[in-house]
Amino acid sequence: MPLQNRVTPLGDLIADPARCSVYGNRGCLHDETGRIRRRYDGKRWIACRLRFRGWHRAPLMQPGRFTELFFLDEATAFAAGHRPCALCRREDYNRFVAIWQRIHPGQAGADAIDAQLHSERFDPCTRARRYHEGRFVDLPDGAFVMHDGEPRSVLGRALLRWTPSGYGDAAPRPSRARAVLITPPSLIEILRADWQPVVPLLHPSARIAAARPL
Repeated sequence: MPLQNRVTPLGDLIADPARCSVYGNRGCLHDETGRIRRRYDGKRWIACRLRFRGWHRAPLMQPGRFTELFFLDEATAFAAGHRPCALCRREDYNRFVAIWQRIHPGQAGADAIDAQLHSERFDPCTRARRYHEGRFVDLPDGAFVMHDGEPRSVLGRALLRWTPSGYGDAAPRPSRARAVLITPPSLIEILRADWQPVVPLLHPSARIAAARPL
């Protein structure tokens, strides 16, 4: 039976057998039985390589340890509000920080980055998921929006429907409308800076879906 540790673009945790290309965590979210009890534990939400230095931990979701999370790709991790790990993705992290400091002058270090992202993920008063607004025409590839009631990723002229196993049907990207942004604004700016991570930015199914006639 699949564990409830696959992450959607909305940051929700679901149980699904689909294979993923990015690993991460946001603290210990499960109890001693492996049941998810909280959405997050702290502000440090990271996205990691699937493999690093041969490290391996089994079984997953051990009592008192961080909850191992899995994402379809980096675009999904960004949409959920995770940033690159400073340990297993050091080169990505260093480039991320360099871009970040251009976006947010004066914010230095992981704590400042994580605090900013947390403020973009959640409304501080209601603690509800926070969405933002932007123009469709301005969005970079890999940005996620809410379209027709579901998360879709931008790729060229297309908006791709997300599923746990890959991208499905494509809808045309509106040229003049306003967009409801799922990806936090700071991470959209990272994507805009020609972000090319060591992990897959988009699942291979994205190019296939975007190539179909709209």
